[in-house]
Amino acid sequence: MPLLATTPVEKMAGPYPRRWWALIVLCLSLLIVVMANTSLIVAAPAMTTDLGLSSSDLQWVIDGYTVPYAALMLVLGAIGDKYSRRGALVTGLVIFAGGSVMGSLVHETGLVITARAVMGVGAAVVMPATLSLLVAIFPRGERARAITAWTATSGLAIAVGPLVAGWLLGDHAWGSTFLVNVPVAVLAVVGALLLVPPSRAAGMGRIDYVGGLLSIVSVGSLVYATIEGPHFGWGAGPVTAAVVAGAGLVAFVAWELRHPQPMLDVRRFLQRPFSGSMLAVLFFFFGTYGAIYYSTQFLQFVLGYGALETGVRLLPLAGAVFVGAAVTGHLTPKLGVKAMIGSGMVIGTAGVFLLVLVDKDSTYSGFLAPMLLLGLAIGLSVSPATDTIMGSFPESELGVGGGANDTALELGGSLGIAVLGSLLGTAYRDEVADLAGDRLPAAALHTAQDSVGGGLAVAEQIARTPSAGPQQAQALADAVHQAFAHGVATTSLIGGIIMAAGTLIVVAVLPGRRGGAQRRTEEQPAPARDAEYSDSTS
Repeated sequence: MPLLATTPVEKMAGPYPRRWWALIVLCLSLLIVVMANTSLIVAAPAMTTDLGLSSSDLQWVIDGYTVPYAALMLVLGAIGDKYSRRGALVTGLVIFAGGSVMGSLVHETGLVITARAVMGVGAAVVMPATLSLLVAIFPRGERARAITAWTATSGLAIAVGPLVAGWLLGDHAWGSTFLVNVPVAVLAVVGALLLVPPSRAAGMGRIDYVGGLLSIVSVGSLVYATIEGPHFGWGAGPVTAAVVAGAGLVAFVAWELRHPQPMLDVRRFLQRPFSGSMLAVLFFFFGTYGAIYYSTQFLQFVLGYGALETGVRLLPLAGAVFVGAAVTGHLTPKLGVKAMIGSGMVIGTAGVFLLVLVDKDSTYSGFLAPMLLLGLAIGLSVSPATDTIMGSFPESELGVGGGANDTALELGGSLGIAVLGSLLGTAYRDEVADLAGDRLPAAALHTAQDSVGGGLAVAEQIARTPSAGPQQAQALADAVHQAFAHGVATTSLIGGIIMAAGTLIVVAVLPGRRGGAQRRTEEQPAPARDAEYSDSTS
């Protein structure tokens, strides 16, 4: 067997012999892409202090990665299909590593945001390439297990990102959380050349670049409006972006319906397994990312855990993901996709609702059960949903399928952090004003209302003021803790209600096992890969 993987998948007589080694490379690539989002959660306080970031600056340091990441995946997945899926993976890893190097070296807010955007572009190339290569390499009988491993890696990254960042921040500056991506990306590039075979869509026509541009405008504008509006007010910018997103979506659908080779055949949303699974991914990551976002802040700011301590306390979530993945691998063939996705969403909804019980006296134990439930839910439901989504695309559109799945994932996560984060901020600000508004000057109150970190910083200043002293500082700190706990509980109630509504919608849309079987008998014969998809949805 040659050292380099040079034989294209399309020319292999049987399954690729080193496919499980290739899966390790794909999962490693996925790991650093997801970790780039989660590691910044614990690095944010150090970056805020060092760079003097405002709340708006910090939001865009985080979301400078998200906008290109979500907007470009569909188009870049199609380009990978046409020219080279492995080439796309390697190119994306190189771009991602370049952005990481830049982020580790610069010390200006604008340049850090730019570096994060470059990383987001790289991630938008990598993410759909990992899924399209996985589906191309693995035969149907093994694909569900491979996708389960891919899903478990995504869940692992949610916990490992903060853990690695916390470990680095113990002895190094925040730039180290960027630089750690580089050796992993280099290892993944070498592994891709050695172990991942070339793959591209056979007989694929011209790429629908107009549809691709409309998708970029629609998704990018929607993510921008979602980030900017809830956090900083619905001024001209967010409102314009929302209008552009709506108009762009209408134009995209109209164009795709008329185009002979659309970027994304929107008629696919009429297929209940596909549309139900897409909604499941979107709703699920809405609740999960939102809950993890504010739970991590509670662990750091209210309970006082350091970055590494916070990362360690997220590990049970990763363990629960692996348990759920093992369970879904055994039960999905027996119970069906609808049962597993529905069960996972119910468990995830319960995890979000448990956070309603949080108060200022809550300890880590109050977050352990929700984290375990959210991790178990990820393992149970995301893998069969992703398998169903990918199975609905023919071989020539695997990159588009990966882009569609990952866009739903990233859009759901962005909405969760933005919407639930905004609700949390509103509840926190109102409660701080009620508890401490009559004891603080207007400027100090404004700073305390900006964020829980700002409130604790004001308390520290008061402690150093001779006319006030430690007692008043502690009273303000207690008020900040109570206000943030109130915000977590209120936001979790609303988030749980949204998750519950999403669960009902997904369960109503997804067909049952009997309905899926009846649908197969009514439809005309499909290509081989589409036939495999029909089998998987039963």
